[in-house]
Amino acid sequence: MPQKVTGNQYRTTIVCVDSYEDGCMTGRIFNPFCTEAIAFESLMQFLLQMDGLFNKMKFPQTFSATREFAPVGEPESAAAPAAGRQYGAAATFALRVLFRQNSSWQGSVQWLEGDREESFQSVLELVFLLDSVLSGRT
Repeated sequence: MPQKVTGNQYRTTIVCVDSYEDGCMTGRIFNPFCTEAIAFESLMQFLLQMDGLFNKMKFPQTFSATREFAPVGEPESAAAPAAGRQYGAAATFALRVLFRQNSSWQGSVQWLEGDREESFQSVLELVFLLDSVLSGRT
């Protein structure tokens, strides 16, 4: 049975957003736990990929069981682009999820190009922070 991942290098995930059109973002996720990039083609796929990564790393651990209408298989990922480039064409974020409490995430997100960092208390708040940068409202 794999052990829980420890060490600060796993706490930060780089999120490279390559496009953002009509609220739909595509890009790649980089974390030292993974050997290559994890691609996503929508916000929902991004959230599922991140949650799956947290589950595989067993960090941060969930404080409640995930509820579903029916059992759902592992989300399929698109083919991952080359792992060498860790900057998004639209924006790049350093995401630190410290807790997964109350069926949500808590942590901080840093917009690397804008050199700004904000804390968030829920996934919805994180989505609003990402949207404010990607839609140009910041």
